[in-house]
Amino acid sequence: MKTGRIYLEPDIFKTVVQHTPLVSIDLIVRNGAGDVLLGKRRNRPAQGVWFVPGGRVGKDETLNAAFLRLTEVELGQAVQREAASFVGVFEHFYDDNFHGTDFSTHYVVLAYQLSLPHNGPFPEDQHEAYAWFSPAALLADDRVHTNSKAYLIKSGDSMPEGKGTR
Repeated sequence: MKTGRIYLEPDIFKTVVQHTPLVSIDLIVRNGAGDVLLGKRRNRPAQGVWFVPGGRVGKDETLNAAFLRLTEVELGQAVQREAASFVGVFEHFYDDNFHGTDFSTHYVVLAYQLSLPHNGPFPEDQHEAYAWFSPAALLADDRVHTNSKAYLIKSGDSMPEGKGTR
């Protein structure tokens, strides 16, 4: 399984982000009750908001290898991509980037849904906190990024009336 070079030098990565879209995998993680796992992001873009776990696919990294790496890094447990169901391809556009606000970020995202048999703890490198949100609460909460809400809308969870709590 090819794993590829995951991290670029900051100046090279800045040039890449400024001129090309990035490919990433997002993880719509559900527990036995159907709640969705979100993390409060530490880094740009989408810093400080609740977002599904996920991350970039590296150059020459297979999707299977990226999925294993990302589930290990984001969830603390490596999961095979075959254990997840493909939700679809999404595009995310942000006004900022990992480095600041001088240019935008564009992601082409492969979204997968999976179940976890445990409720944590989860690694906190990329997220300062994790929480389980019911679909209704996730869709109603202004602190949840619209890109994360789009996954539930596509998968058939409807927009609730009023505001929910996590």
